[in-house]
Amino acid sequence: MKERKDLIDDALAATRAAIDEGIVPGGGVALLRCHKVVEKLELDGDEQYGAQLILDVLSMPVRTISENAGQDGAVVASRIIKSKQVNYGYDALNDKYGDMIEFGVIDPTKVVRSALQNAASVAGLLLTTDSIVVEEPVEEDDDHHHDDHHHDMGAWVAWAAECRAWAAECRAWAVWVACRE
Repeated sequence: MKERKDLIDDALAATRAAIDEGIVPGGGVALLRCHKVVEKLELDGDEQYGAQLILDVLSMPVRTISENAGQDGAVVASRIIKSKQVNYGYDALNDKYGDMIEFGVIDPTKVVRSALQNAASVAGLLLTTDSIVVEEPVEEDDDHHHDDHHHDMGAWVAWAAECRAWAAECRAWAVWVACRE
């Protein structure tokens, strides 16, 4: 019974958010559409590197959804980016491409905007933090070879160091506003 109540509460919150700020095509399409805006920016050096990171991040929802549906995420993202239709995307549930609004695959604008703002905020926080306290990694048995899933905290720290210059120039909010225009 509690699960049903939670579903109803989620639906009501999504409906309120949609009423507040409208809707955008779902399935990660709205974020992927920001690619064109970021690509048009004339940037140099670290700013260009930062823009490339943003481009990679903007494609992740579409790629992840596609890969979970058994498709090649890079191919799906590329096909969507190349489309001239603003609402064009991949409906993973029905395994077809088309107008996401017509398919009923939508996201409240407020939710997508908030996710982007919060991601930029957390990234900025991580990038400007001098140190991070983490749990000590647990040693795994040698029988379980998970090299493809290896998560090294050192890699995160190195990534953060490389991105410090980008953090000051992060234009995630400006990109979002430009995508909406």
